[in-house]
Amino acid sequence: MREITKFYIDGSWTEPAELNLIDVINPATEKAAGQVAIGSAADVDKAVEAARKAFTTWSQTSVDERVDVLNAVVAEYQNRMPDLAAAVTEEMGAPSGLANNVQVPIGLAHLMTAAAQLPAFTFSEDRGTSRIVKEPIGVCGFITPWNWPLNQVMCKVAPALATGCTMVLKPSEVAPFSAAIVAEIFDTAGVPAGVFNLVNGDGPGVGTALAAHPGIDMVSFTGSTRAGIEVAKNAAPTVKRVAQELGGKSPNVILDDEDFAANVAGGVAAMMMNSGQSCNAPTRMIVPKARLAEAEEAAKSVESTLTVGDPAGDVRLGPVVSEAQFDKIQGLIERGVSEGAKVVFGGPGRPDELPTGYYVRPTVFSDVTNDMEIARTEIFGPVLVMIGYDSLDNAIEIANDTEYGLAGYVSGKDVDEVRKVGSRIRAGSISLNGAQLDPVAPFGGYKQSGNGREWGDYAFDEFLEVKSLLGYDA
Repeated sequence: MREITKFYIDGSWTEPAELNLIDVINPATEKAAGQVAIGSAADVDKAVEAARKAFTTWSQTSVDERVDVLNAVVAEYQNRMPDLAAAVTEEMGAPSGLANNVQVPIGLAHLMTAAAQLPAFTFSEDRGTSRIVKEPIGVCGFITPWNWPLNQVMCKVAPALATGCTMVLKPSEVAPFSAAIVAEIFDTAGVPAGVFNLVNGDGPGVGTALAAHPGIDMVSFTGSTRAGIEVAKNAAPTVKRVAQELGGKSPNVILDDEDFAANVAGGVAAMMMNSGQSCNAPTRMIVPKARLAEAEEAAKSVESTLTVGDPAGDVRLGPVVSEAQFDKIQGLIERGVSEGAKVVFGGPGRPDELPTGYYVRPTVFSDVTNDMEIARTEIFGPVLVMIGYDSLDNAIEIANDTEYGLAGYVSGKDVDEVRKVGSRIRAGSISLNGAQLDPVAPFGGYKQSGNGREWGDYAFDEFLEVKSLLGYDA
């Protein structure tokens, strides 16, 4: 049983203002894996005070000094990778292979990218007789989710450190174990006291206090669009900067060519990664209407590879994160059936021989129209819908007929055609022919998928203010 009863504030583990513990449930067993203290506005006040004090000196450090700190964090992160992977598997159910090979390494990639790109980043330039400088925005409040815990923490923390900001992190109370190890990493690496602070808690108690706090200069939030709207409302009275990476219902356009079946199969497999609990998952597969039956057969060819079970074992899918998430997904699968969609495989209920744990049957629907709820609502589980198109213009129209715009996917043999279709999809990140995410490429959404960009040096600008020194070279 893991016990996290203190918060990391001003370089030490600190007792909460009032001890209030909640259980952290292992989704594979439905039993408590540990407990975590839930903070309050008083704990946020203390952490913000520490971060404001540290900002005075950290904001004045040189690029070389910050690179040295980032590299020290990288080294200690590498030492703790097995611990981080075990925590991720226990807290949110990621299969151990996914945790060790993807979940943990992506956090390291953000740290290494920040350290590598910082020396070449331009913090000042001269235009006419003026000097334009970029300065750290100040104290940042970070609110991160449970689905890719290390990715979401590090794609905020790494650029904030690189640009001279200080911060207060509130990780998801559903998956707090890995974030506590992150705090240990920062402590061992010698990050100066107050630069990084961790306060565990829920949205109403700590998230709201962070977003509304007058001592926070910027809040960066990753989560649902519904919650992101509340963060923005809470931040508005203090006119702080708000960066948001929110929901998605990403289209995957499969072109009509000889690679069709392989591209359908690859799209189904990609959708099921992390049990479908990814905001950028390719959830809407848009295929030629005349080849819908062929697409169904190609999807079925993948079914046997989508093994579901104990995430400590050799499986592709573990459980979804919680009972609430399980119930939501089951309700939407049942909704798809009632709407008249065809179940290609999967469907309601748990997989056979898995009566315990929040396991969901990987599910593919066909004969879906884009006005069905399962085509419009972010399900956030292993559920893919197939929608037929009559022409490429129709495919692009369907792809863009969504309130979201986080990601898109296009696959086909004709690379030029793939590029053209990708350029017409209204989303912030488009994967062409199965290209993987790139830590130096900006990540973020159009429309109700958020604002701002994370990853690489594009993320640096999110944490910087721009100042004009007029007459600098008069």
